[in-house]
Amino acid sequence: MDYTVIESTREFIARMDHGADWRAQIEEFADENEIDAGFFYGLGAVQDAELFFYDQDDQEYHPVEFNEPLEVAACIGNISRLDDGRFAHTHATLSRADGSTVAGHLNRATTFAGELYVRAFDAELVRKRDKTTDLDLWEL
Repeated sequence: MDYTVIESTREFIARMDHGADWRAQIEEFADENEIDAGFFYGLGAVQDAELFFYDQDDQEYHPVEFNEPLEVAACIGNISRLDDGRFAHTHATLSRADGSTVAGHLNRATTFAGELYVRAFDAELVRKRDKTTDLDLWEL
């Protein structure tokens, strides 16, 4: 396991904008506050969502779309640098009206309501292509 020691510098709480893209808002927030490394937790509701599932054999993401209102039961992720921008690696568990859930890598979702906690670190996390997994992983 590779690791590095980091120090927490700032903590934020935020209310997300209705009608805006969930993940894009996190990336815009990171840009505005110059966060190159951080973790976040969120909850709320979305009007639709696109989740990605990573097929480990094919080494490809497969999108699954949900065009229905969903509760964001849990959203967790991290902020790091990818290529020339800030990237919010976002996973979510979303619940339907009947209580069933869907989960995965959140690519996009239209926010109905959302609350977010962000902890920024005094570091820069950079993602690089990993040859084994073909994923963009932290370069520690």
